[in-house]
Amino acid sequence: MFTPEDISQIEAHGLTREAAERQIEDFKRGFPYLRAVRPASAGDGILRLDGEQADRAQARYDARPEGLGIVKFVPASGAATRMFRELYAFLADGRRTEGIVQLLGCIERFAFWPELRALLPQGADERTVVETIVGRGLGYGSLPKGLVTFHRYPEACRKAVEEHLVEGAEYAASGGRVRLHFTVSPEHLSRFGELLAERVPHYERRYGVRYEIDFSVQKPSTDTLAVDSDNVPFRTEEGSLLFRPAGHGALIENLAEIDADLIFIKNIDNVTTDARRGDTIRYKKVLAGVLLDLQERLFAHLDALERGGDPGPAARFLEESLCVKLPARYDAALLRSLLDRPLRVCGMVRNEGEPGGGPFWVANADGTESLQIAESNQIAPQERALLGQATYFNPVDLVCATRDRKGRRYDLARFVDPATGFISVKSSGGRELRALELPGLWNGAMAHWNTVFVEVPVTTFSPVKVVGDLLRPEHQ
Repeated sequence: MFTPEDISQIEAHGLTREAAERQIEDFKRGFPYLRAVRPASAGDGILRLDGEQADRAQARYDARPEGLGIVKFVPASGAATRMFRELYAFLADGRRTEGIVQLLGCIERFAFWPELRALLPQGADERTVVETIVGRGLGYGSLPKGLVTFHRYPEACRKAVEEHLVEGAEYAASGGRVRLHFTVSPEHLSRFGELLAERVPHYERRYGVRYEIDFSVQKPSTDTLAVDSDNVPFRTEEGSLLFRPAGHGALIENLAEIDADLIFIKNIDNVTTDARRGDTIRYKKVLAGVLLDLQERLFAHLDALERGGDPGPAARFLEESLCVKLPARYDAALLRSLLDRPLRVCGMVRNEGEPGGGPFWVANADGTESLQIAESNQIAPQERALLGQATYFNPVDLVCATRDRKGRRYDLARFVDPATGFISVKSSGGRELRALELPGLWNGAMAHWNTVFVEVPVTTFSPVKVVGDLLRPEHQ
């Protein structure tokens, strides 16, 4: 199947021939669907806190030890192509969609208008305006969202990545330090570095903190082979194999290298303005406070089991606090294995029609049931009615603990469910291909973590999926 030249190309990606052959087998076999039992709901997998409980959780986090290591982890490598899809369609065939009409009619309301205006020739027509946004000029069509100007303030405008600096100072400071980690594409590293070098001193003065910012890129070894419709390796016009990035699930390796006690995870485009950030700050602290309380009790139960104590309290904690439904028969060894895992607390908002993953109860091979964030393509066609019953949505709002009770970092690769990858249809050079996606970062890559879902207000969720979203109140 593979020529000597192929083997050299595979190894240059940090893969082995055996790993590439396993990928081909994955294409041939496909992936099983999740054994979804029912959507999680309030009181049945979703923890709904009243005001007093939220206050206590926030106070728990605010009273955290001074030396607690905290990192804000932001996946920021994706290009803003989808955000500007309608603009490309307009340039291709003049299609005046609702989004294009809104863009051109409200152009001066966008935060990037001052930058755009400075680049436009006198009397620029509509096509020139759109070309200057996505092409030569602002170049937004080829930039990641983090480098797009999102918000306008009296003193200056901010790009999306700057709003994460502000958020970090508000809830992720520890000992006067704010540690942020951005995953970016290699071709954009220098642009991020230049922008932050310019803007960080301003935010340090404003918030009285010191930023420690680092970056990582998706490892080439996580790329996957593309195949044709017959599951034969897809080849470029030059005859070489085609490797593709395998989705955000590949970032589990980047996350595994973060050395911290608490890790906040949030998408680059889910930010709002200073005036509307109150709920975001409060509930980030609430989620972290819930995690710290759960972690303390979890470690205590592990210690008790190690000393040979009664397994009953640990079993009740798993079922009542960690939402793990135990099989009818279990022993202390199973309880220890279920407790001794990374822990995540995930904010969930009421489902208001947003696309994406939702919280479900899932049956596992070991006889347990646990909580998972499931994507629609992970649910079997005959069970798709469950999607219509879901009342909550995952906004990618996570707080994670990746150390065990002795302070050692977990090997996160051990807790990935490799059977939760999926296959998608793409194209290259006008030819159709099949692409292999690794288990998603907050889906299958965290499938065997201890997981708790907490309801958070919809005001904490302000994504920018298309350019017109920047005209929503939360971005004005």
